[in-house]
Amino acid sequence: MQDQPITVAILISTYNWPQALSLVLAGIARQTRMPDEIVIADDGSRDDTKLLIEEFKRQHKLSVKHIWHEDKGFRKSLILNKAVQNIDSSYILEIDGDIIIDPHFVSDHLKAAQQGYFVQGSRAMITEEKAKEILDSGEINFSVFSSGLHSRFNALRFPLLSRIIMLFPSNPFHIKACNIAFWKSDYIKINGYDNRFEGWGGEDYEFAARLLHSGIKRKRLKLAALGYHIFHKDNSRNNTLPNDSIYRKTIAEKLSYTAQGFTEA
Repeated sequence: MQDQPITVAILISTYNWPQALSLVLAGIARQTRMPDEIVIADDGSRDDTKLLIEEFKRQHKLSVKHIWHEDKGFRKSLILNKAVQNIDSSYILEIDGDIIIDPHFVSDHLKAAQQGYFVQGSRAMITEEKAKEILDSGEINFSVFSSGLHSRFNALRFPLLSRIIMLFPSNPFHIKACNIAFWKSDYIKINGYDNRFEGWGGEDYEFAARLLHSGIKRKRLKLAALGYHIFHKDNSRNNTLPNDSIYRKTIAEKLSYTAQGFTEA
């Protein structure tokens, strides 16, 4: 807990899936504690995504920033850095554009926020059949009892037990950026994501490794700040080898800073 109120941004990465993004934004619009800003990191989507975001802005009195760059392949790290350059808030909740968040997502994360830590949340998995259903219907209400879920334990919200689980050690390198929170100042200290990551995979592991090497600790958040992942087919793994070499170098040399990151984006 912090002595001063925290300003918080939700950072969403997206690419050419406005149907899913619509559900993600609907989940944000029902938060018990609204974010101070929503920043969408768009890796080159078509105009239908832009139109969706503009309509959402018309319907809701929320600060929404749409940061876009030209589609030149999978460049998630670069667009995330560009998006964070436009964030004014001190604390960032990063989710993917296929994560529907529980109404208490922001408030749960803020209760876990602590200087010197980043926070790793979890996600329940929506099945392929259920995903097709909700993309058609717009349904965003889920619980541990909902049909069409895998990893059902991750759909259980139990704040008291969540605080107890935080006390137990876990693998600090187990990272998923689909539900992660960090201080903007820590992000800047390590120079954000590494822009050399192109194609699917590894940028979140490498980012978290540098946070850890810089002295920032990982806090595991279970049974709170719930997220529901909309099923989709896996992205191409064609560029995993060069991405993996960047990550391995970061681990081997205990690097905490990249020279090709936030500042250079």
